[in-house]
Amino acid sequence: MRQHGTIRSKNLGLKNRHPLSVSYQVFARKYRPKTFQDVLGQDHVIKTLRNAIEQDRLAHAYLFVGPRGTGKTSTARILAKALNCSNGPSIDFDPDEDICLEIAEGRSLDVLEIDGASNNGVDQVRELRENVRFAPARCRFKIIYIDEVHMLSNAAFNALLKTLEEPPDHVKFIFATTEPNKILPTIISRCQRFDLKPIETQTIADQLIFISENEGVKLDQSAAWAIAKGADGGMRDGQSMLDQLVAFCGEHITEENVLEIFGFTSRETVAKLTDHILNKNTVAALEILHQQADSGKELGQLLEDLIGCLRALLVSKVDSTADSDGIPQELWDMLQKSVETIPTDRLLNLVEIFAQTDGQMKWATNKRLHMEIGVIKAIQSLNDARISDVITALAGVHDLSQSTALPQEQAAPAKQVEETPTPVATPAPVVTPSATPAPPTPTPTPKRAEKKTDEIAGGLDKFIDDAEEGSTEITAPAAVTTQAAPAQSKAAEVVAPDTSVEDDFQKDPLIQQAMDTFQASRIS
Repeated sequence: MRQHGTIRSKNLGLKNRHPLSVSYQVFARKYRPKTFQDVLGQDHVIKTLRNAIEQDRLAHAYLFVGPRGTGKTSTARILAKALNCSNGPSIDFDPDEDICLEIAEGRSLDVLEIDGASNNGVDQVRELRENVRFAPARCRFKIIYIDEVHMLSNAAFNALLKTLEEPPDHVKFIFATTEPNKILPTIISRCQRFDLKPIETQTIADQLIFISENEGVKLDQSAAWAIAKGADGGMRDGQSMLDQLVAFCGEHITEENVLEIFGFTSRETVAKLTDHILNKNTVAALEILHQQADSGKELGQLLEDLIGCLRALLVSKVDSTADSDGIPQELWDMLQKSVETIPTDRLLNLVEIFAQTDGQMKWATNKRLHMEIGVIKAIQSLNDARISDVITALAGVHDLSQSTALPQEQAAPAKQVEETPTPVATPAPVVTPSATPAPPTPTPTPKRAEKKTDEIAGGLDKFIDDAEEGSTEITAPAAVTTQAAPAQSKAAEVVAPDTSVEDDFQKDPLIQQAMDTFQASRIS
């Protein structure tokens, strides 16, 4: 007991010497915007709200939509301060007066902040409807702020419709959500919607430098840019990362510290990887990939940075005035030199390949394998033959084949006539109709087939009748040959339809195009 008492006294003395600090606030809360002028990156929203207050055109319901960390809750509180300040509604209010401090700290009885995730039932909405009927206790307006309003159930939304459409004059509704697609259209139609966009990277970097200067911390410009890039448009994310870096690094924060703690990839590494891919250097590209994977870097973030770099190069190919998207100038000049010989469609194909790889990596356990496959496929795609390349090659073959196509077509009929056995000199006129461009007849072959069967049967009269019908189409010399020697007339008649069919085959546009393009020999 005695020893326990001494230990207890020591602990009490330690507690008295080092009291717990309750005044410390993280950067995200300490530097939260207090007035309209403090809101960054949402000029379109702030301007509309300021004009509405100045012109006394206040709506009864507002809906703030945007990703995390873009200022939805801060804007809602600032609007509540502007409406309920001592000289309000006014855009020029004192954020340090009692009413504004109560609203900022969530202590005001007339400004109710409700979490939509935990109050999403009909009973809570019914209770809210009963509450808004009473007049405000101190302020001019009773403001109902529901955060993450998309978490309300459909029944709760329907229970709120009538009150939202025709609320009392002293009530204002403010809703905030990150997923507006889950809100009923009947709710959205009763509100004024404001879409808060992601904050630009440079704006976040400047704010982080401002915070670090006020806190007595030296933050390098490259480190601020790396933090802002990793924040992905959210100011709160960037401030939280800066708070963590101050606890880790102390009074000086460099880019290496940022990359080490959060697993980001430097802009130099991304630029070198992009340059190796554009130069088709597979070994060097995979070596950089393996180094990043072995050092514990997030490959998904590396792939996103790679796609962003390729996108910047693609935009610069189309628009010469486009910026470098934060890439240092010396690295940007190197990439511009590498991309000069690569057409725009090739860059589009690279972006598509890596976008497909990104979709596969999100659900894969072995992300390194998919990343390697994506890099290899991207480099190989730069050597693949495109449709435009094939068309260009075919156009060159067509130019070469024009000088040789005509002599081959003229020599082919003579060669075929020589191959056919003609013991009598009379069949020579039979070839002349095929050489001259005459319209083909679709039914000569069946008639000749009938003539052959009748000739074998030995019907002389029938043979003469058939010869008269065919004489109008063939020629008079053909009839003479049939009278002199039936066997020879058969051979001559066999030759004539073959040449006519071949002439029709050659006159077909598709066959002529194929022969002119590929210099194919005719089927005899």
